[in-house]
Amino acid sequence: MIAIPLTLGGLTSQSQAQDASPGPSGTFGPGCSALAQKANTAKDKVVEAAAAYPQLSQLVAAMVRAELGNTLDGRPAVTVFAPSQKAFQSVPASQLSSLLGNREQLKKVLTYHVVDKQITPDQLSKGSFTTLEGSKLTTSGSGTDFKVNNKANIVCGNIKAANATIYVVDGVLQPPS
Repeated sequence: MIAIPLTLGGLTSQSQAQDASPGPSGTFGPGCSALAQKANTAKDKVVEAAAAYPQLSQLVAAMVRAELGNTLDGRPAVTVFAPSQKAFQSVPASQLSSLLGNREQLKKVLTYHVVDKQITPDQLSKGSFTTLEGSKLTTSGSGTDFKVNNKANIVCGNIKAANATIYVVDGVLQPPS
């Protein structure tokens, strides 16, 4: 069990490196260098792995608030399109507050960011995947430049966890109504 603060304030800005070439670990994207990793997360379940990245602390706090830890950590292979701190900052404060105050809606939004299988970078160019929430999510792009739902950019991709692949995105995705 990891202790995660449930406050979502105290955010700091970060600069983004422009190097988008795959790193030695297979990660790629302009935001990978901004994700100061505390440790190798390949042996950690998805929630603990995400918690190792300060730029995913709002997502982790939201997952804890929505009580999704056991759900996600208990699955053998998932892909998480993980909104960064900047993604959460771009959501209007009143909308974010409302979302965080409604556990069922929060769970619906967060499970829309999760696919119940591991997606490789090769599958991102023209992907269509069913999320845990039950709706479709699409990916498009090439090389190291990918989008989710033609809206959010993958800023750092192919981060490994014991039961997950994490793609950090610069937007909070909304399931279709």
